[in-house]
Amino acid sequence: MHFDVISLFPEMVATIAEFGVVGRAQRRELVTVGFENPRDHTSDVHRTVDDRPYGGGPGMVMKYESLAGAVSAARQRSPEGSPVVYLSPQGKVFDQATANRFAELPGLILLAGRYEGVDERFIESQVDEELSLGDFVLSGGEVAAMAVIDAVVRLLPGVLGDDESAAQDSFMEGLLDHPHYTRPEEIDGCNVPDVLLSGDHAAIARWRMKEALGRTNQRRPDLIRKLELSEEQQTLLDEFLKEQKQ
Repeated sequence: MHFDVISLFPEMVATIAEFGVVGRAQRRELVTVGFENPRDHTSDVHRTVDDRPYGGGPGMVMKYESLAGAVSAARQRSPEGSPVVYLSPQGKVFDQATANRFAELPGLILLAGRYEGVDERFIESQVDEELSLGDFVLSGGEVAAMAVIDAVVRLLPGVLGDDESAAQDSFMEGLLDHPHYTRPEEIDGCNVPDVLLSGDHAAIARWRMKEALGRTNQRRPDLIRKLELSEEQQTLLDEFLKEQKQ
């Protein structure tokens, strides 16, 4: 899969391709990451990429021409069918379902905005989708672009050492993840749950689902409300809640 990031600070985003899962995937040639700086598509000596907003107001707005030039250059490198995604506080919230959808694509062109925003005419004519990390404001879209790349790359076949790792991640079934434990078995009087030491894989799977349901209900009840729980899942959740009251 190919990613292209349009950014005024490409060096900032480039670090994601050097470390961890994304770095390994790129070294194994499972993904490629390219960059395009809008400043390279300006025609004035100052390489101007922003200007004051019409109608007045604080801040500056990124100009159409340099962004359009950067997108055009990125499209020449990107596989056909690679959408242009603008990382913006006004976009819909990026979630696991969107990451799963992106992982089926041949590529993505990610625009990391800066300043007060982008000329609306560019969004209308060049952008396929707007995404946000959440209801807060960042100084720019670079961090959001890195988050999208990381979330998508780990879903690609062959990237993780065990493909089941991605399948069992938080949110893959609309739930938070279950608790995890490793050695030693006892720390300051706190022990690993007996079921995880039992070797009974069916019992372990049932415990993990119960804990995932209970944790999601406690921490993100909004996620539970979105799900249509099966009869078994509802039974497990009821069991978890009953245990918490004891």
